[in-house]
Amino acid sequence: MSVTLDVQVPSQYPADKVFKVISDFDNLAPKVNPQFIKSIETVQGNGDVGTIKNLTFGDAVPYKSAKYKVDAVDPSNYSYDYSVIEGDSLIGILDSINHHVKIVPSSNGGSVYTQTVIYNCKGAEKPSEEFLKKEKEVYENSYKAIEAYAAAHPEVY
Repeated sequence: MSVTLDVQVPSQYPADKVFKVISDFDNLAPKVNPQFIKSIETVQGNGDVGTIKNLTFGDAVPYKSAKYKVDAVDPSNYSYDYSVIEGDSLIGILDSINHHVKIVPSSNGGSVYTQTVIYNCKGAEKPSEEFLKKEKEVYENSYKAIEAYAAAHPEVY
C-alpha cells in the first residue's frame, strides 16, 4: 500500500531559474532552513542517477536522518526524482519514500514547483493525516525559504 502527498507552490520566477535553484538544494537547505535540515552529504556518486546521500535533520524535525538515492535528473524537463531508502525518517512503517520534483512553466512567465511524495508502506499501517499535513507544510515552507534566498542573491542565481 502507498499514500501520496501532492505539493504545489506557484512562483513568479521562470522554470529554468527555479530548477537551477532547486539543483543547489544540498547547499541551500542547511543555510535557509537549518532547523529542518542540518546537512546533506554525498556518500557515493557525483550527483547523477545512482548517487547516494545522507541527510541529517535539524531540531524541528522528529527524526534524525535519512539516506536517499537519486533516481532521475532531467534538466530539460525541470525534474528531479529521489527515494529515501534508509533512516528513521521512514518512521518504522515505510519501506521507502519516493519524491518526484518538477518545475512546471506557467503562462504568466513564472512556474509552479510541484512535488509528489509517495510513502510506500511495509504493511497496512500508513502515515496519519496529521503527519501528512506537517510534511506538506515542511515541503512548502522549505521551497519558499529557498526561493526567498535565491531572490535575495540574484548574482548567484
